[in-house]
Amino acid sequence: MKKQKIAVYAICKNEEQFVDRWYEAVKDADVIVVVDTGSTDNTVAQLKKYPISVYEREIKPWRFDEARNISLDLVPQDVDICVCLDLDEIIAPGWRQGIEKLWQKDTTRLRYIYNWYIADDGTPKVTFYAEKIHARHNFRWVNPVHEVLKYQGDEKQIFTDEIIVNHYPDRQKSRVSYLPLLELAVQEDPDNDRNVHYLGREYMYYGKWNEAIDTLIKHLNLKSATWKDERCASMRFIARSYQALNRYNEAEMWLTKAIAEAPYLRDPYVEMAMLHYTLQNWDQVIYYLNDALKIKTHEKTYINEVFSWDETINDLLSIAYYYTNDIDKAIQNAELALKINPSNQRLKDNLKFFKDQEKSNRR
Repeated sequence: MKKQKIAVYAICKNEEQFVDRWYEAVKDADVIVVVDTGSTDNTVAQLKKYPISVYEREIKPWRFDEARNISLDLVPQDVDICVCLDLDEIIAPGWRQGIEKLWQKDTTRLRYIYNWYIADDGTPKVTFYAEKIHARHNFRWVNPVHEVLKYQGDEKQIFTDEIIVNHYPDRQKSRVSYLPLLELAVQEDPDNDRNVHYLGREYMYYGKWNEAIDTLIKHLNLKSATWKDERCASMRFIARSYQALNRYNEAEMWLTKAIAEAPYLRDPYVEMAMLHYTLQNWDQVIYYLNDALKIKTHEKTYINEVFSWDETINDLLSIAYYYTNDIDKAIQNAELALKINPSNQRLKDNLKFFKDQEKSNRR
């Protein structure tokens, strides 16, 4: 089999701080194409320091799929494999050899490990299979936001855990365009269950509680909405919205549904415990968090919540055990929480408080 010609392509705006690190990660590509969509910093100048084909394009009205299709169209036609990689994403060394080893003549797409959220200590907390390594031809990006690659024809996909991309975003960057673009996406394709779910979630982020509830219920009623992980998430988000409206009975009802929908995920148990924590129902907090801890498998989907796999469970358990007068278990869980997040001053203070209480009780 002939040597594959591999291109990395990207879109960017005001990301000068990422350029050097990103180029170092992708420099093994045969072709690198970047479309800048209107930077006002030194991103373009930084990119042009390297052997990168840099283009500047203004896209009005703004759509992510349009920007990505422009960048894909600028990849030479004789390229075999494309890697779409944003500047805040770093692909681990050895990626090219990994692609060349796995790629077959009829392969259309390669799905790889994507660490979307990484804790300060470097531990991945939200991981799933991404799908932005693909054949050069017969692909187009669709959806104004949360865009995805659509293939024209029958696909041959490969999954691998050997290729890893880590996401290091600028968390201060605005996502103000997401809500109107999601509204547009649902207007263009009202039966797209993924986009309806995302729109409901976005309404929740904006505190538009009733719009979130209505939209997420619409998602659950779509015939195509069959993925249990996502259905569970819609139920959890409905519950969050009801809780924000101080309608705790409805919130508990939807979290009960969420647990029944996906009992293999920690997230609905932890959210149920959080609800009872708000209500100071300490026995219920303990019950649901211990159920969550029985689940050891961390599913590789974007649905995963960081709080289900960080120190949150042990932190909440330590407090709940304290209020139920089980100081030993309060200390045990405070120590576990601090072990996961050793720089957290509040956790240090809690542990000291519990130990002081234990000493006081012995007197």
